[in-house]
Amino acid sequence: MSRRSPWIALAVLVLPVLLISIDMTVLGTALPALTEDLDPGAAEQLWIVDAYSFVLAGLLVTMGTLGDRIGRRRLLLWGAAAFGVASVAAAFAPTAGTLVAARALLGLGGATLMPSTFSLIKTAFPEPRRRATAVAVWSAAFSGGAAAGPVVGGFLLEHFWWGSVFLVNVPVILLLLVLGPRVLPESRDPHPGPFDLPSAVLSLAAMVPVVAAVKTVATEGVTPLAVVAAVAGVAAGVVFVRRQRRLAHPLIDLGLFARRPFTVSVTTNLLGVFALVGLLVLLPQYLQLVLGLGPLEAALWMLPGSVAGVAGALVATRLVRRFAGPALVGVGLGLAGVGLLLVGVLGGLGAVVAGFVLLGGGVALAEALTNDLVLAAAPADRAGAASAISETGYELGGALGTAVLGSIAAAVFTARTGQETLGGALVAAGGDSADHAVVAAARDAFTVGMQGAAVLGAVVLVVTALGAWRLLTRAGAAEREPVGV
Repeated sequence: MSRRSPWIALAVLVLPVLLISIDMTVLGTALPALTEDLDPGAAEQLWIVDAYSFVLAGLLVTMGTLGDRIGRRRLLLWGAAAFGVASVAAAFAPTAGTLVAARALLGLGGATLMPSTFSLIKTAFPEPRRRATAVAVWSAAFSGGAAAGPVVGGFLLEHFWWGSVFLVNVPVILLLLVLGPRVLPESRDPHPGPFDLPSAVLSLAAMVPVVAAVKTVATEGVTPLAVVAAVAGVAAGVVFVRRQRRLAHPLIDLGLFARRPFTVSVTTNLLGVFALVGLLVLLPQYLQLVLGLGPLEAALWMLPGSVAGVAGALVATRLVRRFAGPALVGVGLGLAGVGLLLVGVLGGLGAVVAGFVLLGGGVALAEALTNDLVLAAAPADRAGAASAISETGYELGGALGTAVLGSIAAAVFTARTGQETLGGALVAAGGDSADHAVVAAARDAFTVGMQGAAVLGAVVLVVTALGAWRLLTRAGAAEREPVGV
């Protein structure tokens, strides 16, 4: 491979990363139009947003290990084709239930893309310094894509119907399918061992019920169904872990978690995305339905946060040459926490824009550094499995952020208004002058719920910042001692 070709490969690998991260958040902008057209209830609305992330998170480990066996480039291209088909199905979904199913299929396709892109970076960039730069670009694409989702959605909704936020994926998928076989290297585990199907089933059985239980508790309180789902998920998780310890060729190499930088990095990524995506689901609705901005105008006010996300990831590789990595991770997450506090305490357009800039830039800065730690800790032949664990943290964080923070905001709104969604309340109020007080009360209730969710997200980020800084600092000191560095 020539000196230039790895960077061409990286440019192609950025395409699916952008698609997947944009798909995590683009729907927030489209929710008002979806509510009017498909009339989903509160639970259906959350499932429309969450089904994608839940399925993706549940299958990432399985797909990462499958890529180690059959070839990461091959899995990437198969997944891209499936993602394109699912995008078309979502764009033309006639009902809320159909859209939930299409979003689940998108998650299935997306689960093949993320671990493949991340692990192929390690193949294309074996030298640590160049790999760190490549990881920073990857992280910038992920953070920038997640932050740009509402911007893309706003532009499309200004000109087209809500299905366009899915249909826009198709040209990018076609470009990936044409360029991928030409510029991407193939890589796989040379001695993978047999694929363990029971482990794959157990990983899905552990993930989905636990997340579903969290959603149910957040929206309906502690119900018998939520308790049963949580117990079933935890039990499946325990069986899964025990099985991995017994197998000669496990689905997950649990030895990776013995490396503190790996474990702390994955946890940090999960909680950072938890806060970022949770707010991104609420902000477009706040800007459009509370402040009265149009989709494109709302998207443009969120653009500075998108730019900050890209800049934060790209500047990380330069800053880490002058400052300690653990301190930078802590500073990044601390700034993100301050951004959420601005939203939670002050509110209003100015605070939302400034807060989103700090949130997007801070999370991206921290996760560009932790992503490189994940790849550095993983053996080359297990890069797919390690990447899948890392991406599971990303997607689970996004799903939990939507479920927990979104459900908290929804619960506050329902308690104050008796309505399930702000869009539904505004439609029910109609244009009659006698209902102006109802509209004002609904908007106030949504604002209070969003601010409460933002404060909770800020607390999570500040605690994560302190914990990551201390644990990564200790891990670095422990690793330097034996080698005399």
